[in-house]
This record gives sequence, C-alpha cells and structure tokens, in this order.
Amino acid sequence: MATLYVSPHPDDFRSLLALIAAEFCPSSRPRTLTEDPPANLNARSRPTLVLGAGEGDSVLSGASAVAWYLAFQAKRAGVDTKQQSQVWQWLSFADNEVTTVSCAVVFPLMGVMGVDEKLQQSSRAELIRVLKVLDQALEPRTFLVGESMTLADMAVATAVLLPFKYVLEPSDRKVLTNVTRWFTTCINQPQFLKVLGKITLCEKMVPVTPKTNAAANAKAANGSAAVDSADATANGPPKTEAQLKKEAKKREKLEKFQQKTDMEAKKKTQPPTEKKAKPEKKELGVITYSIPTPPGEKKDVISPLPDSYSPQYVEAAWYSWWEKQGFFKPEYGRKSISDKNPRGIFMMCIPPPNVTGSLHLGHALTNAIQDCLTRWHRMRGETTLWNPGCDHAGIATQVVVEKKLMRERGMSRHDLGRENFIQEVWKWKNEKGDRIYHQLKKLGSSLDWDRACFTMDPKLSYAVQEAFIRMHDEGVIYRSKRLVNWSCHLNSAISDIEVDKKELTGRTLLPVPGYKEKVEFGVLVSFAYKVDGSDEEVIVATTRIETMLGDTAVAVHPEDSRYQHLKGKMVLHPFCDRKMPIVFDDFVDMSFGTGAVKITPAHDHNDYEVGERHNLAFINILDENGLLINVPPPFLGMKRFEARKAVLQALKDRGQFKEIKDNPMVVPVCSRSKDIVEPLLKPQWYVNCADMGKQAADAVREGRLKIIPDHHLKTWFNWMDNIRDWCISRQLWWGHRIPAYFVTVNDPSVQPGEDMDGHYWVSGNSEQEAREKAAKRFNVSADKITLRQDGDVLDTWFSSGIFPFSIFGWPNETQDLNVFYPGTLLETGHDILFFWVARMVMMGLKLTGKLPFKEVYLHAVVRDAHGRKMSKSLGNVIDPLDVITGISLEGLHAQLMDSNLDPLEVEKAKQGQKSDYPNGIPECGTDALRFALCAYTSQGRDINLDVNRILGYRHFCNKLWNAVKFAMKTLGDNFVPSEKAQLCGEESVSDRWILSRLCAAVGLCDAGFKAYEFPAITTAIYNFWLYELCDVYLESVKPVFSKAEEDSTSQRQALVCRQTLYTCLEVGLRLLSPMMPFVSEELYQRLPRRRPQSDPASISVTSYPETEEFCWHDEEVDRDMEFVMTVVKTIRSLRADYNLTKTRADCYLQCIDSATVSLVEKHTLQIQTLSYSQAVIPLTSSQPVPEGCAVAIASDRCTVNLMLKGLIDVEKEVAKLITKKGDLEKQMEKLREKMTKGHYKEKVPMKVQEQDAEKLRQSQTELEKVKEAMDNFRKMM
Repeated sequence: MATLYVSPHPDDFRSLLALIAAEFCPSSRPRTLTEDPPANLNARSRPTLVLGAGEGDSVLSGASAVAWYLAFQAKRAGVDTKQQSQVWQWLSFADNEVTTVSCAVVFPLMGVMGVDEKLQQSSRAELIRVLKVLDQALEPRTFLVGESMTLADMAVATAVLLPFKYVLEPSDRKVLTNVTRWFTTCINQPQFLKVLGKITLCEKMVPVTPKTNAAANAKAANGSAAVDSADATANGPPKTEAQLKKEAKKREKLEKFQQKTDMEAKKKTQPPTEKKAKPEKKELGVITYSIPTPPGEKKDVISPLPDSYSPQYVEAAWYSWWEKQGFFKPEYGRKSISDKNPRGIFMMCIPPPNVTGSLHLGHALTNAIQDCLTRWHRMRGETTLWNPGCDHAGIATQVVVEKKLMRERGMSRHDLGRENFIQEVWKWKNEKGDRIYHQLKKLGSSLDWDRACFTMDPKLSYAVQEAFIRMHDEGVIYRSKRLVNWSCHLNSAISDIEVDKKELTGRTLLPVPGYKEKVEFGVLVSFAYKVDGSDEEVIVATTRIETMLGDTAVAVHPEDSRYQHLKGKMVLHPFCDRKMPIVFDDFVDMSFGTGAVKITPAHDHNDYEVGERHNLAFINILDENGLLINVPPPFLGMKRFEARKAVLQALKDRGQFKEIKDNPMVVPVCSRSKDIVEPLLKPQWYVNCADMGKQAADAVREGRLKIIPDHHLKTWFNWMDNIRDWCISRQLWWGHRIPAYFVTVNDPSVQPGEDMDGHYWVSGNSEQEAREKAAKRFNVSADKITLRQDGDVLDTWFSSGIFPFSIFGWPNETQDLNVFYPGTLLETGHDILFFWVARMVMMGLKLTGKLPFKEVYLHAVVRDAHGRKMSKSLGNVIDPLDVITGISLEGLHAQLMDSNLDPLEVEKAKQGQKSDYPNGIPECGTDALRFALCAYTSQGRDINLDVNRILGYRHFCNKLWNAVKFAMKTLGDNFVPSEKAQLCGEESVSDRWILSRLCAAVGLCDAGFKAYEFPAITTAIYNFWLYELCDVYLESVKPVFSKAEEDSTSQRQALVCRQTLYTCLEVGLRLLSPMMPFVSEELYQRLPRRRPQSDPASISVTSYPETEEFCWHDEEVDRDMEFVMTVVKTIRSLRADYNLTKTRADCYLQCIDSATVSLVEKHTLQIQTLSYSQAVIPLTSSQPVPEGCAVAIASDRCTVNLMLKGLIDVEKEVAKLITKKGDLEKQMEKLREKMTKGHYKEKVPMKVQEQDAEKLRQSQTELEKVKEAMDNFRKMM
C-alpha cells in the first residue's frame, strides 16, 4: 500500500492538493501520515508519496509529481494526449503564475514575512490581474479542461485557496464572477469537502490569527520542494546543501519580485499622464418592461432600447401578441387550409406530456428542437401546424390524486367509489392541469392552442374506444392469462417503461412500501431438494427464496453428465406433498452454480416458458396485495418479504439450507411507487403485434419511413423483428375503461363461459351495442343477455399510439384529418422509440392504412453535467423556468421539500444541488436556454447539460444586443433600406467579405435544418454574429463612418456600407429567429422595413433566408480575408508578447511575391484598423526590413516585422529574457537528468515518460523563442 506524507498545517496548499487528488482514487487511496518521510528515502519535503518498497524511483516528492501520479490513477489527468497537455499547462500556470503572487499577498497577513504595504498592494494588483486571465478562460467553461473535474482544477483551486480565504473581498469576487463560480463549484465537490471542510470566503482582508507553526508550514507551501515546517523549528535536523540552495533561490525570487514592485511604485510617484478612466465592468442586470400593454396588444417598440440585454424586458408581451395575431395557426395568411400550397405542408404533433407533471430539461430540449423546426417551416411559407396535447397519464395521475385524498381527507379511492374518485381526478386536472401549458408558452413554443387536445377528451376517448372495438372484432386484441409486471402497492399491472432496473453489486437493504424494515436483496440462497426414492439431493439456488413455495420442477441441461441418471426422477417439496419432475431443457446454463435450476412457472418469465414447454403446473402463490396464497401453513397469508425470512429459517430447521452469498443482480422497481415489481399470472387483454411489427419494420426497410439518426435502426429492427404481444390492461380507475363486456347467456342451451374464453367477450361503444352483438353471436334475444364490463382501463400508451390521428377526429372524416394526416415528422427522445414511436407506426398502419408520419428524428437524452440521469433523488432535475428566471440555492432546496422524496433522499438531493449550484442558478432567459439546448443536440445518445454553459449564451444575447444598438446608431434615424437585398457593385472589400460570410451562414443553416444538425446551425449563427460581424466587420468599417462627411465619395461609400450593415442585421436576425424568437423579434421590430406596406408584421412569419436569394458567397474574397486575419492575429500576438497595449507601432509586412504585396495593399486599411497598427508597409522579399523590429511568420507568404525601437526599454527586456533563459535551461537540465537515470525507462509509467518528453520539447521551443527575441533586442541596442 502506498504512503502519503503531508504537512499537518491546514493552510499548506501543496499538501492539500495531494490529499484532494488522493480522494479521487478511493480504490487505491494511499495511507496518509502527517510526519517526515523516513531519512533513508532522501525525500524529507512534503508532500511525498512512497510507492511499494519505497526505494529508488518508487518515491515521488513535490506536490505536482505526487498529484499527477494520483490524478493519473484516478483518470483525472485528461482523457487523451491533448487534454493531458492542457492539464500540464494549467499545472504550470498554478506553479509559476498563481502561487508566487498568492504567497506574496497572503504571507504578510499570516506573519510569515514582514509587512511592506507598497509590496503588498502591488502584489494584490498582480494577483487580480492573474485571476482576470483565469476568469476570461473560464467564461464559457465549467471546468478548466474537458467537461469534468481534472487535476487542472485541483491544482489551480488549491493555488487560489488562500487568496479566497484571506484576501479576495466580496468586491473582488464580484469582478471575478467566473473564477468565483468555478472555485465555489470545486470546493463543494465531495472530495474537496472531505479534505478542506466548509470554506468561509474572505469578507475583509485583515491579518490572520496565527496557527500553530503557521510560518514554517506556509514557507513549506511556497516551494514545490521546499522544506517542511518541522525543518523550520529550532530542534529540527540540519538542512542539506540542496535545501539551502533552494532556499537561496527562493530568496532571490522574492528579491526580484520586490525590485519589480518598487519600480512600479516609483512609476506611480511620477507625474501622471492623462489617461481615460476605464469603465467598470457591469454585471448583467435585471431590467423589466414597465409600459402598460394589455395582453394580446403589440409591445411598445418606440421607446429606446435599454442599455443592456435583460431577458425579463425582452420576453415580456410578445407571446400573447403572437397568439392573438394567429401567427401559430396554419390558417394564417391563407383563405383555407385545404387550398394547395406549392410550398407544402408541415405537420407535427407534440409528444403529449403528462398532465400531472411540470416540464424538466428533457421536455425543454424536445420543445426547443420542435419549435425551431416548426418556426423554420413556417418561415419557409409552408402550411404549418404544431399540434399541442396532454396525456392523462393513468398511473401517475391516479397516484397523485390518491395521495392528495389521503393527505387532505384521510380517504382512499375505495372509500369514495369509482365514479366519485374519477370526478375528483377531473377536478384536480381542471385546477392543476394547465401548468404544463403555461411552461410551454414560457418556452416560446409556437403551438396552435385552439387545437389543444387531452387524451380523455370526448373526441379522443371515442377514437380510443373505436380503435379497441375494431382491433378486438378483427381478433388482433385478445384475452389471455400470462405473466405481467405487477405492483402490489398500486394493485395494477405496469408497462416495461414504468419499471426501473436497479443494479445491485451484492447484499443491499432496500425500502419497500408497506414494510417498516428494509428488505434484503442481492444475495443468492442455495438449498437442496431430496430426490424421491433415494438418498440423493439436488442443490438449486435462488435470489427470491420465497418463490420456492410455488416451484413445480427442477431443470437441468440435456447434456449435463452429472444428472443423466436422474431422468424420469422426481424431487420432493419440503413443505407439502408435492412431487416435482426433473426436466431437461436447453435454457439451463451448465456452468452456473450446480447446473440445476428451480422452476416457478407462475412467477418468473423464463420459468413460464419452461413450464409451457414441459406442460408443468402453474401455481400462483401471491395475491394482488402481495400476500401468500395456495401455500401450506405457516406461510399462508404472510406478506411476501416476511415469508422470505420464514422460508429461509424453515429450510435451515430441516437441514436443507446450504449457503447464502452475495450476488450482483438487477431488481425491478416500480418507478411510480418504488415497490418491488412481481411477475404475476393475470388474465389481461393483449394486442397481437406480430403482423403489425412486421409492417412497421418493412416500412423502414423499404424507405417509406425514415429514422434519424440511423444508428437507431438496429434497435428498431431488433424490437420489431422480435416483438412480443402487448399487454394493454391496467388495474386502475383513471383512464379509458376497456369497452369489453363478459357475456352471460340466460338460456340453458348455451353453456356458461370462462373468463379466459374470448368467445364470451364482446366489445362496443355502449352497453346496448355490446348487447346486440352478443345476442347475434349466441343467436338469442337481447333480453337473455347479461353483461359485465371489464373493470380495467387501457394502458396509457394505447391512447398515445393513436394520438397522430385521434387529435383530428378519426374515425370521422374531418377537414383536419384530410389535410394534416399523415403528418410530416415525429420528433422525440430515443428512449421512447419502442414505447411510443413503434406503437404509433403500428396502430397508424393498422387503423388508417397509412404511416402516421414520414420521418422520425430522435434526439439525445438529457443528463446532468456529470453524465448522470436526471433524478429527483440526486437533486439534478431542473425546471426550465428556474433556468429562465433564475433561482437561489435555498429556492432549489425548498422545491425538494415539496416533493415526495423521503428525508434521506432529500438530504442527498440537497448535497447534489449544493455541489452543482452553490450559488443557485443565474437568470439565463428563454432564448439562451433554447439556443444552448439546440447547440448541445449532437446526434448521439446522451447530452451532459451544464447550466453554467447556458449562461454563456445569455452573454451572447448581450453581445448581440450591443452590436445591434451600435449598428442602429451607425445607420442613423433617416436611413432607408433598399427594397431588395442585392449587390450594387460599389461594395468595398469588407462589404463583399461580410456578405459572402452571410451567404455562407445562410447555406449552413439551410443544410443544418434539413439534416437535423442543430449544432451546425447554432455554430454558424454564433460565428457569423460574434466573430465575423462584430469582431471584424463592425471594427473594420469604423473608419468609413468616421470619414463619411469628408467628400461625396466618402458619403457614397458610407451609404453602401450602411446598406450592407442593414442586410447583415436583418438577415442575421431572421436566421436566428427559430432559435431565439424573443430577442430576434425585439431587435427586428426596431429595424426599418424594406417594404413597410407589405412586409409581414412579425419576424416569426417573415421568410427564412434561402440560398437562392443570398447567393453572393465568394470563395476568393473569403480566402483573401482569411489571409488578412492571419496577418492581423500575428500582429496582435506580437503586440501582446511585447506588452504594447496602448502604443501603436509601424508594421512592415515582407511578402513572398508581388501578388501578396498587392493583396496587402488592397487590405491595408483593414489590417491597420484591426491590428491597431500605426502604419502598414508592404515589402517585397528583396526589400530590407528596418532594424529594431520583432519578427513573426504569419504564413508561408508573409512575415510580420513590428517596429519596437524607441517604444520599449530594450535593456530591461533583455534582462528579463536572460533570467527566463536561465530558468528554462535549469528546468531542461533537471528534466534530462531525470530521464537519463538508470531504470527510468523500465520503472516510470509510459504516460509520464511521454509527458516528460513533451515538457522537454516545449521548453526547447520556448528557449529558442527566448534566444531569438534576445537577438532581436540586441540588434536595437
């Protein structure tokens, strides 16, 4: 076992890093000691990790080495080479950038070094600067590398730990919002909490109350191989030469740091130059829309736009106006929906959400995608209908109302009776059932609410009855007694989708409704059956020992030599006089256990099939409440899991118990009631799916139905080709009561029927209709018929299966049914491909002869940022409205208190919320949420959704807002756009380029929508607005507008530029509209119209940009501008290298040929403007470059020479580079020494060897750059 030696000091962040890294590898966590490593290890600094015997290369010293090893073991050092390199970079950042400056600020407060106020102030400013770099890097990210916690986060978080505890006041943290968010996320991870406990953030920077040996320990923390606090005490052992050298080096660093801060302080005392005050960065605030606007009236668009984007302002008032104007109805803009539309028809029905529920982020994803598609088709001019609806959710709704009844009135549904209970459910539905519709409207969903349907509405209920009757009359629906998933708590059969598979690794105690104590699962009990007429016994094993009371056989494999002599023999049941045959069946696995298996045909799916094959007795030992029946005393009447203990004890008493051992297994749990599901024999109604399944499979094979993405085809064919008959009976009261009646004929000539005999069951829309059918079938008068209606209701999926045509009035021929059925598309999550999609296809083909839709697009399933399924007990189920409006951590906790979770689950969920959302969820707005969900929708199986990333798209909305505000100011109040977006021939290079990029974005969006590639659409829009329009075009045309009034040519150029800018804004907003309907409408309404009299009233019914109209994509212009931007980025990079933040320098661009010179001359203004250069001078390869320039290669065609002479202190820069060169050479020497040691190649892990080689290569590259820079500077001296 490995041993980790750490410092005991609570603020020794080096040791803390090692301890946190160790927490991430629980299976191989080292033993931890707070003492010196043994002297013979020659590694007395801490942390030290001793592996194995503790000699030679098995000792790792220093925080970085130890943490890397531990993180690598825990798979927290990056998933591939690229990520591992990024982790190394952040480790280097923590060591070289953060630690030194953190110590310089914190140590004086801790009394480790004397307090020099000037030094402390300048160090504090330097700390804030470094953290701002980190803040910028974290803006779009949750973690530093990848999508989960890595060593990069551990190292940087521990490096900033002391500043957050003692230095960074609330005002500092307000500036560093991203760093603070990230740091809080880190320290609330369970591994951090275990090591650090609860961290209190600094309120005011004051001296720290000294802790035992604080000075010494803090000194130990300051160097990666510095001596431990024990060495700092007077009684400690003498220091080695190496330690003294390191201390001297540390003192030298501190002296250099002191000199640097003195220089900065000296500068401050000199007369200040006139500087413009830098505006303080404002946080995104809340601005509300306060102008009185009656619901349905148009929002005020005359008042000026607020200074910054605020979702509450933007999203106010638009939806009710859209709805009142009828924009979401297929009738909008046309006389009749039956009129032929050359553009075509788009129809899609919503996957009806449960009436009980409220939306979670999975629903939000479904609706974001569906609304984007609907809005796109509508903007393309198609007759568009997105039909809303709600599912009655049989079990879920009944459970909710039953709980409410018991809580408020102390009554069960049986106390009320069926009719009164159903009235209570309707009452609850009418009070609470519209919450989900409110949420859909809040999401901006453009549904036709006049066509909203509820699966229990009379229209849909009639369709459900008719579907059952037709399929029953045809014999497709039949009655049979088979095993079903039974919930004893609900007293009902449940569908496969309502059964959660709980995986156990071994013995586990689980809570079961109706039992005070938890019940044991995950064990395998072995016991013996005596062979009749001999002393032999056969040993069998089971995970459900109570079911042995229903055993009717023992099975072995036909080829198992151990049991050949037992053919035709019987075994004796120990608790009754039952003799059970030993049967031979191929299903038995000879290698598992003893190769003999107990057979309980009435309570196990595999055993049921064995029982059918061998004509065994089916003995049902459980009633509907889970009490034992058909068993001998003392077990008769026992609860099933109490019988489990009793049977085990009885077997022990008889000497037939053999052993009990842990057994990994899957336990079926009812998702509604958390009851353990039992396979139970019940007479039920079934749908024969064989022929319908074949038709559904053939429709896909023949290309009549397309499933996207196609990796789901394998699942589809596997299900359809091996489909089982579907049990549609549910023992509930809420739902569509099965319209089937059992017939009793009061005539001696007709024999009484059995429940299982389908001949004695008739179906009808009414009892009268069923009576007439029965009289006709049995050839008697109607008065001799007595009917008993089946008390069960239909599976909810039955009504959902006919939803695409029942919503249009089927079986009646209606206008909507003729126009909109079959639909165009079905969009939903891949997890209900079989439960809903397959059933709609089968029932559509069966009942209408048509496929219900042409395409099925299946999106991924939403998981949380850690890849876990959304679950209330994990505390990671998020209401989309909370992301839209924001919610505090306390608010999230309060929601848990209102749920049905037990207290233990509530606490677990609270911890999950605290870890993921330590500061609650910030207000992101609907548009940002929708855009983020679409951006995440890669065509995979899962989406790991990070709420913090959604906030990044709110920042995008703000940038969009500011860009449009600036552009509108530039256009001016009197601007009139041309009637059509077209080129006039006078466009500048910048104009032609941005219009080319706009056309490229139009093409990418068009292709993305057609292929359901939503991330391609969001990326195209994001890149166009942010990186092309804002970062390049708006910057490059500023000189055009500033010189607009100089002469007529400049005026004309500015006018052309304004038309180009307007086209970009107007088309860019139309591209964005399906994704971000609110902000695009708000900004679009502020733009002047091309044709004010005839243009549509809303962006939502304006045409979507198409490639036929926007066909100015120019690859040559794109290539030229790509070259220009490469040059610009190279100049900017050089400016950053030499810290030329404000100073403009001349730039000489040495070109390889005359064509490149011409290209540079053509784009001189853009290069000069975008790179902040004084002048841009193109040179041929033969022309000399003036001395005093810094050089960088932009491409194989152009080299950038930036004039530095006279702009910087050359001697000071050379001195800095000499120091850096020395440090690099020492690092490389140390690394080479390590790599040439004996046994390095054999003992050091290959990954570490690769990292060392990469580090050496990077250092070599950096050294060459330093030498090159030094040569450049020396030429200037």
